[in-house]
Amino acid sequence: MHASCIFAKDSENVSVTGAGRLEGNGRAWWDKHRNRPEELRYPRPKPFCFENCSRVTIKDLTLTNSPSWTVNPLRCRNVTIDNLSILNPADSPNTDGINPESCANVRISNCHIDVGDDCIAIKSGTEDAEERIPCENVTIANCTMVHGHGGVVIGSEMSGDVRNVVISNCVFKQTDRGIRLKSRRGRGGIVEDIRVGNIVMEDVICPFILNLYYFCGPRGKDKYVWDKNPYPVTEETPRFRRIHFANITARRVHAAAGFLYGLAEQPISEITFDHIEISMAEQATPGLPAMMSGLREINNRGFFLGNVKDVRFHNVTVENHEGQAFYVENGERVTLEHCESRNTKNAEQLLVLVAVPPANEDLR
Repeated sequence: MHASCIFAKDSENVSVTGAGRLEGNGRAWWDKHRNRPEELRYPRPKPFCFENCSRVTIKDLTLTNSPSWTVNPLRCRNVTIDNLSILNPADSPNTDGINPESCANVRISNCHIDVGDDCIAIKSGTEDAEERIPCENVTIANCTMVHGHGGVVIGSEMSGDVRNVVISNCVFKQTDRGIRLKSRRGRGGIVEDIRVGNIVMEDVICPFILNLYYFCGPRGKDKYVWDKNPYPVTEETPRFRRIHFANITARRVHAAAGFLYGLAEQPISEITFDHIEISMAEQATPGLPAMMSGLREINNRGFFLGNVKDVRFHNVTVENHEGQAFYVENGERVTLEHCESRNTKNAEQLLVLVAVPPANEDLR
């Protein structure tokens, strides 16, 4: 790809600090990406990329108009990212804020991120990577996220595993989605031991997405990806487990309170929601809670769960929704404790369980 503006490889004690601004001049790159892709022989550059470095610090900067991803530590160790303002237009393509990829011991704090794609995305490579290196021991705290496709996202490149992630004390405003985990068959890898707490969200499509049928990217439209029938479990089967949400408020939610969809052969497991308050928008705009085949635009829905196991909702309130507050297809050991449905638009059951969903039908 085109070289990053600031780049280091195989280095130790790398710091970029100060109260200055780095202008990415991204508009010409976005124009080529959208309208003249034949002129882009190589992918667009990034303002920051550090590869296989140790003790990296990026602090106190303002970064604007990135051509693509803004800050991308790759296979780095002991990374500190603090007090950044990252400002890319909401319609700028693939201008993620901070993307740690196959890194260990990452601390992201006190950042304001307003971008055209994911605000923070944690990745560990695809199935085509030469090495599968985990991204682990990541803390994200005291950040504000605006616009973007997701507040904090894990995947879909997670073939090397993502584990030991703590996200706390953050505000998400008008991010399309809040906490979003995504992968698909063929990727392999495990996402595990994730804790999310003390978050406020406002004006989002869906606050919680865990989706193992994500179809964007190469080979994403293959039958192997979208088929809702069970396949053999192999090393290429991705897995989400031990993911916990607590003390979260989401207001003016448009599509659904939450969307969890595991594979038919590999359910999403060991998930908890504790002290969660969700209020759907009064005049909601229909939208897709997740990117997967067969899913239609919806609005004002509660939690939708498919192919899940060991999921517990404790002190969860869903307000101003249509239909059931909790809808479960093919779930095992799903429990509700002290949960409440408020001001529902029509009187239906709090919880509906469907033992076996129809294979490959549209999801509504």
